[in-house]
Amino acid sequence: MMLTPDEWEIWQWGIVSINATLVFTWLIMIFLVIFSWLITRNLSDSHRISRQQNILEVIVIGINKQIEEISQQKPEPYLPFVGTLFIFIAVSNLLTIIPGYQPPTGSLSTTAALAICVFFAIPFYGISRQGFFNYFKKYYLAPTPMMLPFNIIGRFSNTLSLAVRLFGNVMSGTMIAGILLSVAPLFFPIIMQAMGLLTGLIQAYIFAILAMVFIAAATQQEETTGEEKNG
Repeated sequence: MMLTPDEWEIWQWGIVSINATLVFTWLIMIFLVIFSWLITRNLSDSHRISRQQNILEVIVIGINKQIEEISQQKPEPYLPFVGTLFIFIAVSNLLTIIPGYQPPTGSLSTTAALAICVFFAIPFYGISRQGFFNYFKKYYLAPTPMMLPFNIIGRFSNTLSLAVRLFGNVMSGTMIAGILLSVAPLFFPIIMQAMGLLTGLIQAYIFAILAMVFIAAATQQEETTGEEKNG
């Protein structure tokens, strides 16, 4: 039984190999690009809209509300990044209903790459919103400059926790389903599959929410600074 899709080598030539993680990741990206193009090519602002557009609007509005509630800011700057994280992880986990499919989120390399994207998104949004010096002072030197090494360690630990949490939950779900399939091949796998789909959505939601929490912590400092100046 394979624990991660990294163990499934699909093609190898010399030292170059392509495993299931790479293949399924690219297939998901291609699927999302094509699906996004198909669902957005005929958008309408009339009262009568297609079912696909209705579903799309529900997803976008839902993500917008979550971002706004967490950050207390306008969600538009963060929607493309946070929304992409949620949709990619959710689709990766939901496609486990397809026989032979291995979710790329069950690979530590994939979850680490997603967490690294969040790691770099935090200073990007923070600096673009309040400038480098203000961001560095409030995000790394607060409450005192002596906290600099601990704050740096905290940023790296946040990235590590994001990667390991998602990887551990997806991998454990795959492993438990495989064990139950060998013990009771008819009944329990169906239940675990349904629970796995629900867990996959929850993990996508948690990852996106935590990413937004970290970004909000870096971007809300500007508002605090403005209140201090006004006071």
